[in-house]
Amino acid sequence: MIRRLLLSAVLLGLSTPLWAKNVDLDYRVRFLPDTEQAEVSLTLEEGDAVISLAFNLGDDEMYSDFKTDDGEWTQNSSELGTWTPAKGKSTLSYRVLINHERSDGRFDARITEDWALLRGDDLVPPVKLRQKDKVKLVSRLKFDLPKGWKSVETGWPRVAKNTFRIDNPQRKFDRPTGWIVAGKIGTRRAKLGETDVAVAAPVGEGMRRMDVMTLLTFVWPHAQEVFPRDPDKLLIVGAGNPMWRGGLSAANSYYMHSDRPLVSENGTSSLVHELVHVFSRIRARDRSDWITEGLAEYYAIELMRRAGGLSEERYQKIREQLIGWSKPVKSLRTNNSSGPVTARAVLLLQELDREIRQATKGTTQPRSLDDVTRGLMRLDKASTKDFIEISENVMGSASEVLDNKLLR
Repeated sequence: MIRRLLLSAVLLGLSTPLWAKNVDLDYRVRFLPDTEQAEVSLTLEEGDAVISLAFNLGDDEMYSDFKTDDGEWTQNSSELGTWTPAKGKSTLSYRVLINHERSDGRFDARITEDWALLRGDDLVPPVKLRQKDKVKLVSRLKFDLPKGWKSVETGWPRVAKNTFRIDNPQRKFDRPTGWIVAGKIGTRRAKLGETDVAVAAPVGEGMRRMDVMTLLTFVWPHAQEVFPRDPDKLLIVGAGNPMWRGGLSAANSYYMHSDRPLVSENGTSSLVHELVHVFSRIRARDRSDWITEGLAEYYAIELMRRAGGLSEERYQKIREQLIGWSKPVKSLRTNNSSGPVTARAVLLLQELDREIRQATKGTTQPRSLDDVTRGLMRLDKASTKDFIEISENVMGSASEVLDNKLLR
């Protein structure tokens, strides 16, 4: 009897996806360099499968010209707009302002006559979906490129020319999130582990595509040992001035300014730092951004070391620089970790790693900070309290390193 019940439960679980009705949701993007905009449309093959889509527009100056066919568009405030699709095939279209100045004339999204570099998160703002039961939206993203533009790259799998499949199992509504670069671009590709990696940038922007791919090839196996993830695809994009001079990560892609050195004079790597963000996806709460940024910088150094890119002498010099830089820091608790706070967090993490290794040396299962990191990856967001509890559970005892006023 128990066996039959278990078998029925298994069959029920296997058959549940078959009950869901697939409904196509097609995103279409047309870049408009002359107006610094993109025209975006969302087309539902069966509009009556969706009750409504409520868009969080945020900056009302960014989105404009909303139009729908037989459906209804209502905008109750400058930040909230709701689309109620019509029955049958239904389309919503609007325009998005692409250029976004971050500070001091530096852009984190830009369109020129020859190319566009932006995040898909901005093309389709956050959405609250209300749909009928047993419906699954199957999303695709297609680009109509201006004359003379050669190609487009995203962090999503390509299914046809300039067309990508958007599928995020963690979300009910699949938005085309992550970095996008389009136009007259050059791309280097490689298969690292189980991941298709692409390094793409506009032609003439000074992006060292092969250098980036070579460094990734060296550190990739060591990153996989720490972070048990094999994304289907990873896209790295970049450009020169006036783009923002830093790095910005997303779930399936990240941006690096083309002038940033792959390895800085202080021995760290912004390229590897952002790779850690993509792989770990560790986010912080309760004034604990030191965890997110500290771990990214810790592994930016450690993965280079494990790959043979840092000698012991160089590693110790990096520690000396971190000690000098972080001397003024009195607390790690903050919502936004500064450079000195991140440097002090790296030192604490290095000390904790040594403590864990020493405490578990000679046991049947030696441990390290890697085990703590993998524990943090299971959380939606991590606090300092979470970090301490996971660390002491991994070590099997209380931690002297973490009994520190910096964490209070």
